[in-house]
This record gives sequence, structure tokens and C-alpha cells, in this order.
Amino acid sequence: QVQLMESGGGLVQSGGSLRLSCTVSGFTLEWYAIAWFRQAPGKEREGISCISSAEGAIYYADSVKGRVTISRDNSKNTVYLQMNNLKPEDTANYRCVADLGFRLCPNNYEEYEYEYWGRGTQVTVSS
Repeated sequence: QVQLMESGGGLVQSGGSLRLSCTVSGFTLEWYAIAWFRQAPGKEREGISCISSAEGAIYYADSVKGRVTISRDNSKNTVYLQMNNLKPEDTANYRCVADLGFRLCPNNYEEYEYEYWGRGTQVTVSS
């Protein structure tokens, strides 16, 4: 069965760092793109990053650009989201998404209808 599982969230002080992981099973990661979304209570879901199956095809939301780096380790079927200089505004539930028809990230990746979603990992940034 296809599954995506996030990990690495937690409580961190403002200015701190976290590395989130998205480990997939049921398909081979290297052939597909992965995107990250987040949602805070009372706010709409926001796409924050996308990494394509091809090297260099990467996008970041303006809200995190310069503070976030997305990468992949295909041998481990894992995508990483390194987040630095975290701010209270980054507090949210973070989820990774995939789809078997999704191999390259478009600049409007947030609008794509993904079939598979992880359960989410909570990131809380204190001031």
C-alpha cells in the first residue's frame, strides 16, 4: 500500500531549526515529485515547497524562501525539509503529498490534486 509518513516536528524556540522527513512506501520515490504543505488553525492550507524527480526542479513559497531547503535521499525513499531561523508564524501542521501522475513540479504545484497525503507532523515555534 502507498503511504507517506512525516517525522521531525516538535517544539522549538524562535530562530531555531528543525529537519522534517517524509518517508514513502509502496512506490519508488526517485520517479516522483514530493510537495510539502502546512496549515495552522484558522488559516488556509499553504504550499511551501516542491521537489521534482529531476534535480534542480525545486520551488519554495515566498513565506519560507531563504530559510527552507528541500532535498531527497532516494536510497532511503525519503524527502527532507530543513527549516532554519524558524518564526512563530511557521507554527502549523506539516504534511507531505505525492501522486503517481506527479513527476515534475510546476510553479502552481499548490493547485494540483494529490492522491496521497501523509498524516502530518506538528511544528510549534515559541517566541
